[in-house]
Amino acid sequence: MHSDLGTDEAWERLRASRSNPPARASTGARRKTYSAALEQLEQMFRAAAVVGPATRPLQVFYGLSQAGRAITAAAWSLKGEDWRLDSHGIKTTGFDRPFPEIEIRTDPAGTQGSFVKVSEVLDSPVWEKTSVRLEDVWDLLPPTRRHPLTSRNRMPALYTDIESVGGHLNSLMSLPVCDIPDRVIEAGTREALADFFATYPALAGHAGYEITGPLGDDGPPDYARYRHGGGELRVMWAMPEGVTDGNELRRHIRAITRSYAGCWYFLPALPRMTRELHPLMAWWAVLYTLSMLARYEPATWGRLISVDNSQHAVPVEQVLERAISHLPVLIADTIIEVSS
Repeated sequence: MHSDLGTDEAWERLRASRSNPPARASTGARRKTYSAALEQLEQMFRAAAVVGPATRPLQVFYGLSQAGRAITAAAWSLKGEDWRLDSHGIKTTGFDRPFPEIEIRTDPAGTQGSFVKVSEVLDSPVWEKTSVRLEDVWDLLPPTRRHPLTSRNRMPALYTDIESVGGHLNSLMSLPVCDIPDRVIEAGTREALADFFATYPALAGHAGYEITGPLGDDGPPDYARYRHGGGELRVMWAMPEGVTDGNELRRHIRAITRSYAGCWYFLPALPRMTRELHPLMAWWAVLYTLSMLARYEPATWGRLISVDNSQHAVPVEQVLERAISHLPVLIADTIIEVSS
């Protein structure tokens, strides 16, 4: 299998956990489900690695779905029989629309569908009858940054390096916010940056940022440009109350960002959501959509993945490749997250 972001190590972690399952998966039916679900996850992913995109979404999505059962079996927050999952908990419509405009909906909060219950455990929102476009969720995934579905203005995942946090305790903290799109940088104004940041819950509450020139508080943002496009900006926040050392500060930063395979990102909240999706749930929504399209609309799917005829074929190929290598890491990290 393709190895990336510690994929082989993640499989080792998952396999090793089965002899001593974590948290509530340590005994009884939850232990049996945990081990069986992880075995199915691994077999599905190893099968996906040796087939092409015609069927790969099916193996990858159903492997992820089984991982969801291991996650809820382990989760401390789920008591009694609340860990059991009974349906997908997510739906897609609009297969007659252009690919980026396929609509995704979820079951209501509090139900037992897989997407809903795993989202609950991860403090990730569901959106019920409100539809979300595939393209909106696609853009949340860090590996899609170089593989957009259209040329529209994107709201991508913004990387930050939490080890480079700056500032002084009891005043301001600062972090680099990376991968800001060209359109925001080229506008060059405080207003354009404020409009862009407004979609990102953790960035909307910033206290300032580095500015250009001797213009005081009214200066424009001082972006550092990348040669390949986009750029970054060091952004400041008020120091959290009660923080007394660097470790506490990094814990606070982890709480306002989302973890992705050992890296940390600021993510936007999609329309009518107050919280950003957990990266695992963004992957879940994208892969569910691809699997439903491949399973129930095979002719449409065949046209979509034709590199001779479809502009979406290479982005789809790339996201499926990344799913195989990135998701084991995310799943192993998520199991630790829900077991703590």
